Amino acid sequence: MTPIFRISRRSIRICAAVALSGALVLLAPLRTSAFERLRLRLPLLESEVTLELGEAETAADLLRVNPDLAELDRAGEGGVTRLLEALLTAPLPQETKGFLHQSAGQPLLEQALLAASELVQVAGLPAPLSGNDLKTALRLAYSEGQPHLLGVLRRLPGTTASIDLQALLFYANRLSRHQSQAQELIQAVQPQPAPAPGVLAAVQAERSWLRSQASLAVAHRPQPLALVIVQPKQDANRRVVVISHGLWDEPASFEGWAQWLASRGYTVLLPVHQGSDLVQQQAMLSGDQPPPPAEELRHRPMDVTAVLDAVAKGDLLPGAQLNTEAVAMVGHSWGATTTLQVAGLRTTDVKLTARCQDPRDPDRNLSWLLQCSWLTSASDASLGDPRIRAAVVVSPPLRLLFDAGSGSELTARVLLVSGTRDWLVPSGPEAVAPLRQGQPLANGHRLVLASGGGHFNLRGPASSEPPVLAPLIEAWINQQLQPDAPFRFDSGDWGNDRIPLADVTPQL
Repeated sequence: MTPIFRISRRSIRICAAVALSGALVLLAPLRTSAFERLRLRLPLLESEVTLELGEAETAADLLRVNPDLAELDRAGEGGVTRLLEALLTAPLPQETKGFLHQSAGQPLLEQALLAASELVQVAGLPAPLSGNDLKTALRLAYSEGQPHLLGVLRRLPGTTASIDLQALLFYANRLSRHQSQAQELIQAVQPQPAPAPGVLAAVQAERSWLRSQASLAVAHRPQPLALVIVQPKQDANRRVVVISHGLWDEPASFEGWAQWLASRGYTVLLPVHQGSDLVQQQAMLSGDQPPPPAEELRHRPMDVTAVLDAVAKGDLLPGAQLNTEAVAMVGHSWGATTTLQVAGLRTTDVKLTARCQDPRDPDRNLSWLLQCSWLTSASDASLGDPRIRAAVVVSPPLRLLFDAGSGSELTARVLLVSGTRDWLVPSGPEAVAPLRQGQPLANGHRLVLASGGGHFNLRGPASSEPPVLAPLIEAWINQQLQPDAPFRFDSGDWGNDRIPLADVTPQL
């Protein structure tokens, strides 16, 4: 009996800790959840832990009115006390107030709250928590001298919040299924070998590139469009590559790719998408800006077209004699979605309208928070530029956005790269399924899976080591724009020793 008792108690402690912390993670950065009491539904154990909030002001007060938690605290050597202090009674960041004021009603925040509502069910609340609910509760908590989570809980329009850990297990299992398709495919294929060591060393040693910065006035942005330019010092091939960064990222995360390509003759342009870049994220978390609006879905491809127009007119890089009629584009995450837009895929709100309100959709994943925030702009975001003739898209959120029948309208051959351990944009629903179904990519496009690749370790910042995907990106661009080049996708040797890369297209 003793071993069983110990296991059960330990399990309860673990589940309680996970639930208490997970409730806030789900709603980050708002750090809020429920009201008079918090009930944790524990899977497998068929048990519940209820936290009565009452009039408690401190963690010690909460333990006095919650004997079960007091027992857990003793068994965990004060761990529950520390958790309650950190989550419930610690002052909220001052920026939280400004963030909620700016963000209430914004699509990205509301989608996050919709997803959280599947785990946090509120008795007495007729609908899922909204940004306006949180904003009102936070304002009251601050005005009444309780600027912490416990103060916010008491001022939300409900009575009891239940955190269903069985639902959490459902989500974990769903994510596992999303990744299993890619893992099965890559296990059946021999990974590509890496380029010869001499090739890698030569590219890194030569440092045959020049880096500069520029800005460009554009009609669709309130501020000039900033960009980083990486050019070859010699042996330029007159070809242009545009690299588009992801949500809350910046060109610096991809300058390793740019340096590699510039050392091989390409001129690389990296625009800063100011409506969804790292600076915008910092301003948002400081309470100075809301999350990226739906219109950013349109503005990003417009950034790319404006940059190419400026090069073609000689306003940018005058005298460089660059070929802007056959351009390559590379993107990561949202930047990959932007790349698909510019390459000609037609956007639509049909699937967004049909599927965004179901937290239990079998294909739903974290990227849908972003995709669903595009709903009001999706029907007006088909902004293809026929100058894009080669595209590499790494971890693109795409399942809900694109018209299934628009693959024939692509002006570029597309290489889609996805990591088998990407939990933000999982390979199954966002890469394998669209290609397997021919929606929207088919006929001449390829899928390369990165074994062990996550969402962020496939990026290409400048470093002493060649970026994982740099040879692959060059090989694909050479294949499309310079088919006579000796180093092409079909010739192979574009793999990586750290993260194996395999073309799984024939297995789809």
